[in-house]
Amino acid sequence: MTVVVAWSADEYGAAALAHGAAQAGQRREDLVVVNVTRGDALVDKRYAADDEIARVTTALEALGLDVRVVHGVVDDVSGAVVEEIQRSSATLVVVGIRHRSPVGKMLLGSVAQRIILDAPCPVLAVKPDDAADLV
Repeated sequence: MTVVVAWSADEYGAAALAHGAAQAGQRREDLVVVNVTRGDALVDKRYAADDEIARVTTALEALGLDVRVVHGVVDDVSGAVVEEIQRSSATLVVVGIRHRSPVGKMLLGSVAQRIILDAPCPVLAVKPDDAADLV
């Protein structure tokens, strides 16, 4: 079985990664880390560089976890995460959530919200916590 983490290279992703790693360790399950982007901006601060992927993978493997990273450019970020959840037969997905204004909710939508609603398994939504920083 597998725990999937929707990871962004920011404080919200760090919270999701820390909680996802803890859950995978407690459940003795594999961990799949999904970091994807639509690639429609010149710079996507949430899309990790290759060296950051390597650093995170090394840190997770040092915890004794079997880790696979999904990293790339996709048409639909939340759709790609949900597809990976299904492909991996995930028992849990972990997402970091951020506060959005009512106007932001109406205009922009939310990757986390779509994952929460579309995931075929339980979803753990977490907020940043200084104590939960993994790497």
